[in-house]
Amino acid sequence: MTITGGSVKCARSFSEAAHVRNTLRWDLSPDEFRSQTESLITRVKKFYDNVGSLNLDDVSVENTLETLAEAKLEYASSRHVLDFPQFVFPSKEIRSASTEADKTLADFDVEISMREDVFKRLTALQAKLQVDVSPEGKRFLDRLVTLGRRKGLHLSKEVQEQIKVTSKLISELCIEFNKNINEDNTSLVFSEHELGGLADSYLSGLERTADGRYKVTLEYPHYYPLMKRCHNPETRRKMETAFHSRCKEVNSTILEQLIQLRAKVSSLLGYSSHANYVLEINMARNACNVSDFLDTFYETLKPIGIKERKYILALKKRECLMRGQHFDGIINAWDLPYYMNQVEQCKFAVNKDKLIEYFPLHVVTEGLFSIYQELLGLTFSEVEHAHVWHHDVKLYSARDTDTGQEIGHFYLDLHPREGKYGHAACFGLQPGGRGPDGKRRLPVAAMVANFTKPRKNWPSLLQHHEVETYFHEFGHVMHEICSKATYSEFSGTLVETDFVEVPSQMLENWVWEKEPLRRMSRHYKDGSPIPEDLLDKLIASRVANTGLMNLRQVVLSKVDQTLHSSSFADTAQVFTKHYQDILGVPATPDTNMTASFSHLAGGYDGQYYSYLWSEVYSADIFFSRFKNEGIMNPKVGKEYRKVILETGGSVDGMVMLKSFLGRTPNQDAFFQCKGLTKTKGRINVLLLSHRGPANHIYD
Repeated sequence: MTITGGSVKCARSFSEAAHVRNTLRWDLSPDEFRSQTESLITRVKKFYDNVGSLNLDDVSVENTLETLAEAKLEYASSRHVLDFPQFVFPSKEIRSASTEADKTLADFDVEISMREDVFKRLTALQAKLQVDVSPEGKRFLDRLVTLGRRKGLHLSKEVQEQIKVTSKLISELCIEFNKNINEDNTSLVFSEHELGGLADSYLSGLERTADGRYKVTLEYPHYYPLMKRCHNPETRRKMETAFHSRCKEVNSTILEQLIQLRAKVSSLLGYSSHANYVLEINMARNACNVSDFLDTFYETLKPIGIKERKYILALKKRECLMRGQHFDGIINAWDLPYYMNQVEQCKFAVNKDKLIEYFPLHVVTEGLFSIYQELLGLTFSEVEHAHVWHHDVKLYSARDTDTGQEIGHFYLDLHPREGKYGHAACFGLQPGGRGPDGKRRLPVAAMVANFTKPRKNWPSLLQHHEVETYFHEFGHVMHEICSKATYSEFSGTLVETDFVEVPSQMLENWVWEKEPLRRMSRHYKDGSPIPEDLLDKLIASRVANTGLMNLRQVVLSKVDQTLHSSSFADTAQVFTKHYQDILGVPATPDTNMTASFSHLAGGYDGQYYSYLWSEVYSADIFFSRFKNEGIMNPKVGKEYRKVILETGGSVDGMVMLKSFLGRTPNQDAFFQCKGLTKTKGRINVLLLSHRGPANHIYD
């Protein structure tokens, strides 16, 4: 379908996305996974062999830099058909074949990243290079040399071999860690009494056992509503314990191995810790800067967190008296989501049962498309009869509205199923970049989520936080497909890790503004708009639980930094300590949240702080430009697309920020959107436009 400004008409045919059809196949057999993996390795290795065999005096931009650019484009364009299915395919056999392909390719990644012969040609080219290369080409060359040094290619053969062997083991363990999480299918069984407080619509979506009880999985659409709404604390305790015990034994062991191995490689390369190693090429630069950032934010939030915990404890005491339950005088981990939800209801009067009725998934999707298209000057068309990996999946083509030129494609895979990746994420499937024929390869991305699946006579309805997740991940999709970088190495989200969340976080702001909220909502029964008073209460509730929600992010960031500033660690003990010290809540006994903390084995090791760090910049962008000049201002939107999204990683994040803002970024908007404001050297809580009983908690 083509969706422009809310209107809908039929697209022409699948031929509009012929490039996707011809490149991305989703019908490989297990044998084909093996053969295509071997073929890809052979093809790419030949490029590297050709560069590695050049005489040092003969290296040039064409025979060295452009050859490697072609190799990287070929590799990235072909690899994800092989490694992506492990996250989404319904067939366990195919998921396993994809996982094995990923392991083989991860080994190959290490091999080609440690080609000393290629590194010597690159350093020779860098030494002789004058002006016969573009700024992006020079950045590409400098990056390849930097990455070579970060692999130890300037060190002895003995050290290189140790790094290579260890790096391969790290890759294999990361794949196993995430496979274990994805394949986990733990479920619990409860009676109707044990699920007291949950809506009939929730219960009707659960599988029943032979004796009439309810089977509850740990998938997001089951877990989070239960933790927020079930008034039986023992049920919540069992669910919380199970959720944070997923893969506990096997993944705790893997993670602790990873910590040791990463520390070993970092030490061999001359770094004091893995954290300092990974941070060197980020905006933060080193662990000390990250620690200062987190400590400052913690000290700001600490008194607010204390007041919020005090209020929650009062809510718990009152409820225990009302329900005749024992009051233990503490806030347990399984109490937090339940009573934080009550804070929103008690202090902001947000009726969650009523609110969810206005966010049917198809309406949210229509509104989201409308907003992104209008803002960024794009047109999306659904590709009919697309070849996809599951019947729930849809493929779309994106075009520039002014020129009609196709710029990329994206898949939406929005509902849970067994064996599927359990979180929400954007996967880059094919980078954009200039091909060897001079023509541009179009980028392809997939958004994967786990929103409640529609049932007979009952649509998929989203909680508001799920709408926010949708906007966030779709922001990553736009970052991927809007890219105009010449080299695939800089395509889309291939930016500094602590900048990568900026575009997606910035676009979350639209789900807290009236005009966009009206566009993406209407009642699932009669199409009526959200009542004005409910809309006002929802927007005001943005600052609910500001202290505790952000302190939890500090906890996870500190856990990550602590683990990756050490050469060994007891992961459960580290998490328990930080959870108690920072959040002021004891971790659930005999659990280990880090065993299912997929970021630590998914590219965010030593870098989880990026979520908070990026918010400083995303808030500045939104409040300084969009809020001031119009949140649906297409002029600002197109400038944002050009300066931030199209650029990809071809320039530093700070350069993009200064260009778009017209100045150096600052933290003022960050504190404003958190409901905080600085006055006379201290931080006070600012409740935006809300007035009323909610103020009591922040006195």
